Amino acid sequence: MWLNPEEVLLKNALKLWITERSNNYFLLQRRRGHGEPTGKITGLLVGALDTVLDSNARVTPFRILLQIPGSQISWVIASGAAIEEVNRHWDWLTRNLLHSLSVFENKDDVAGFVKGKVKGLIAEELRGRQAALEDDPERFREALLKFERHFGLPSSEKLVTYFSCCCWKGRVPRQGFLYLSTNHISFYSFLLGKEGLEFVIPWAEVVRLERVSSGLMHDAVRLVTRQKIREFSMFLNRDEAFGVIAQMCDIALRRLLDSEGLELDRQLLQPGHINKRMLEEQALREYVLALFRLPRSEHLQEVASCSVWTPHARTHTPGTLYSTDQYLCFSSREEGHCTLILPLQEVLSIEKAESTSVLPNPVIVSVRSKKAFQFIELQERDELVETLSLRLRALQWKVSMFRDKKHSRRSVSSPTPYYTFYYDTGLSDEEEIEEQVLRNTVNSEALMTAFHQSQPGTNGNKSMETVKERLWEDHFSEFGRGVHMFKTEKIQRLVAMGIPESLRGELWMTLSDACSELESHEGYYSSLVQKSMGQNTLATDEIERDLHRSLPDHPAFQNPTGIAALRRVLTAYAHRNPKIGYCQSMNILASVLLLYARAQVDQSVFEELIRERLPDLADHFPDLSSLSSVSLSWFLTLFLSVLPFSCAVCVVDCFFYSGIKAIFQLGLAVLEANTALLCSSTDDGQALMILTGFLEQVGTEESPCVPSSPPPSAGPEDGQEPLTVKYTNITDLINEANEKFGDLSVRQIERLRCRHRIQVLQAHEDTTKENALRIVSSEVSMSPENLSDAYDLFKTEHLISLYWGDSSSVAAAEASSWRQTDAGRSFTERQYRLDRAQFKSLYCLLAPWPVNSEQHTDTLGNRTFTLLSHDKDGLVSFKEFASWLDTLYSGELNEKVRLLYRLHIPPALTESEDDPSLLKSPLLSSNRPLYVTRTQETESGEEKSYQEQLKQMLKDLGKEKEKDVDKPLPLMNQHEFIQFCKTLYSLFHGDLEENELFQAIATVTSLVLQIGRLEESDWTVSFAQILASLLTEQALVNFFEKPVDLAAKLAEARGKQYHQRAMLLSLQHKVR
Repeated sequence: MWLNPEEVLLKNALKLWITERSNNYFLLQRRRGHGEPTGKITGLLVGALDTVLDSNARVTPFRILLQIPGSQISWVIASGAAIEEVNRHWDWLTRNLLHSLSVFENKDDVAGFVKGKVKGLIAEELRGRQAALEDDPERFREALLKFERHFGLPSSEKLVTYFSCCCWKGRVPRQGFLYLSTNHISFYSFLLGKEGLEFVIPWAEVVRLERVSSGLMHDAVRLVTRQKIREFSMFLNRDEAFGVIAQMCDIALRRLLDSEGLELDRQLLQPGHINKRMLEEQALREYVLALFRLPRSEHLQEVASCSVWTPHARTHTPGTLYSTDQYLCFSSREEGHCTLILPLQEVLSIEKAESTSVLPNPVIVSVRSKKAFQFIELQERDELVETLSLRLRALQWKVSMFRDKKHSRRSVSSPTPYYTFYYDTGLSDEEEIEEQVLRNTVNSEALMTAFHQSQPGTNGNKSMETVKERLWEDHFSEFGRGVHMFKTEKIQRLVAMGIPESLRGELWMTLSDACSELESHEGYYSSLVQKSMGQNTLATDEIERDLHRSLPDHPAFQNPTGIAALRRVLTAYAHRNPKIGYCQSMNILASVLLLYARAQVDQSVFEELIRERLPDLADHFPDLSSLSSVSLSWFLTLFLSVLPFSCAVCVVDCFFYSGIKAIFQLGLAVLEANTALLCSSTDDGQALMILTGFLEQVGTEESPCVPSSPPPSAGPEDGQEPLTVKYTNITDLINEANEKFGDLSVRQIERLRCRHRIQVLQAHEDTTKENALRIVSSEVSMSPENLSDAYDLFKTEHLISLYWGDSSSVAAAEASSWRQTDAGRSFTERQYRLDRAQFKSLYCLLAPWPVNSEQHTDTLGNRTFTLLSHDKDGLVSFKEFASWLDTLYSGELNEKVRLLYRLHIPPALTESEDDPSLLKSPLLSSNRPLYVTRTQETESGEEKSYQEQLKQMLKDLGKEKEKDVDKPLPLMNQHEFIQFCKTLYSLFHGDLEENELFQAIATVTSLVLQIGRLEESDWTVSFAQILASLLTEQALVNFFEKPVDLAAKLAEARGKQYHQRAMLLSLQHKVR
């Protein structure tokens, strides 16, 4: 297949590749070890290397290189698994390109031409494959042609899907087609032979998506941007259309705005590969990961309907089998009725059994505990078993190759998770006894082992704990123990009672499958701790301040051992995730996890669930922000900061079993239990007291909570008894939450998260913008409105390059910038930064003075970028951009001249820079020495007075210079002064006062030549001398002090920016 040209070093490549065919420009190579007789040492080594690599990193055995004669750099342009495929590409190159390349004289032109042709072939192949993947390829191909014709976007803007619908303009519906592409949502209508409504909206501008049904618009989709509201209706299937629109917007925003914090699948980071089928697969993958709470790195491989034998029910339970990279997962048809997770590293074999009428197409999965699971009614069983067996063998081989032998030996002192002891086989009687002790101990490193918190009613607690332990042991004997026990409603009821202390650490590790993660990443945490310790950052300072505030009543955190453990966890996390660092409530969560072992989006989802499930409460609180502020700590700390400790860990038990669904259900139950009191409250403060008082009265059977203070009232009138809040048992509260809100499914939560993530990401963008403007506003004098518009232009330029430009270079530059850990810049200052090409595009749109040459404009843009990117990272921040813009439009005359002066001396002016100006003036010719005689004055008095005036100006400027905190500017030499004068002539071209300005600059030039300093044939002049000379000519003063309407310039740039870049990029793709 054709590949996007990727640079390789030919010298190193020859060690791993053998050239089979070659000509002046192309090489066809075969990977060493492929197709060679066995026994050759080099082939064996390369073959072993390719086998060890992950499947994503393996190299195809054949490839074609573009090689420029005399160069050690080549480009991979095609590859294939079979020689026949690569030979077809080779024949096409020799037949269509080889003869054409001989006409090029420049080597760079040859490389550019071939790479452009290859990219064009890839685009054609991609378009054909994209159409073939659709249910109706011909209709999609027709829609694709219309999309390209109507909107004129670059070819890299890929159409994903489209819908027939109406767009409302006022009270009039416009029938047309809604096109969803990788970066935009577009609409086009054609009515009665005339052009109708047409618009293109970037996904990055969408702030909210809603379903509305009111008036004429029934089952409509409302799309809200920061500037406008668009409403669409009359979809054939509104639910499908709304889901795809929300998913496309979510993916685009995560890719463009926050791909670090909200991880995307690798395929989705390549928007050109996205199609409708991939969206469906991605939605299913998100659901499966959430349902079984698998690691985000897992990829869904196979989905198959089947039934599994459930010993506890003595029957086969129908459902769906999902296989990922490292797991086999089963879910019953009714979500939550029965689930099963089998980590592949626990699986010994996957085998087919004899098929019968009672047990059709059975498959037996054996695990390390000598247990087996039977799946039946599997369609395409043979292919599925073969695929799973290959994946299992690869995993087992990898483990055997890379795990140290001493860690693979079973030992009672091994730090491996508890369940591996339970599933190991062949233990002696003594080992069985020791294993049982370890199982009861759970984890020797848990702080609860050494620091147990005593509670009142110890005897009662012990008896209740004993009852719970017996119930759990009975459950283990019936449903299994470890990560692959069957999870049913029964275990949900046990979790609601509270997991016994002796089993809590074990079950938290089991229910979260952290034990598998620990085993597969052995030593990872220790290495993180070693790397992070000793670092001094803002995050570590905040951690140190909060260490002693974490569960201060618990003995574990009144001791240096517990404090040190908490410090290690928080510091290691901040080191691993520098963009997050340390955040509020992390200390509380980490504290509880140490004892035994996404919030903004969920808050937005919780608000919608309140409106849907508790309408009376929502009617009383039209603005749910007050309830959101109260419930924020519920999601940040999983109720740990608002419930008594003994009750809070029961909530964490439910969280590890049910995930975030448990927190949603419990939050709704708390609000539902207090609806009457909340609806009678008069202000937010009273509502806060009601909920706080209710949560303070929550207790357990072992330690019922006795209120320390009278519970809050709901604002009783005079003479009325206050409404009190009674004691509530945490188990009853959790069971009530399950009963009343148990129909809340993982699929529903994931859909809500997808939609509300759009609002949260855009709210984050608004906050980022506010912070950026606040940082910059104190350093510039432009109005807040103009500064805001400038930020929008700056951000849009960055996004346009991500849409259609070479985003890899931008991303690489930004990643490099982050790796530099520049302590002088905040996250806000580094959020959006422009490279040279992006900045030059804005320079052309915003430069206040017309320039008579595009080449000269390009040169000044280059120099300005070099000057602003003074930290040598190759990027310009918004702060630097705003400072430049403010100087041009709001600066004093001397500041503008100072900027022009700096553009004509190093580092802005480089020695290798070619002369960009088309202007050739005899006075400024660089072909002869710079020497001008003094002008003859008719009246000597005028000359004397003029010189005295100039000297006085120099003295005044010298005094101002002493006050200036900036360093003195370097002197300007002859060549630099010539460039400076050419720039001035270019700026004046086309001005209404052009003639007067040309005369004035000629006079100033002569004056500067007279006052410049000549030492050893080197002529130099200072900034102060140039400025003083300019001030002698009123025409020049008027030119630089003439006000320019920045608001109008920004509005004009905003209108041109998007479409000009789109047209330019379209033209570039056509040229290629």
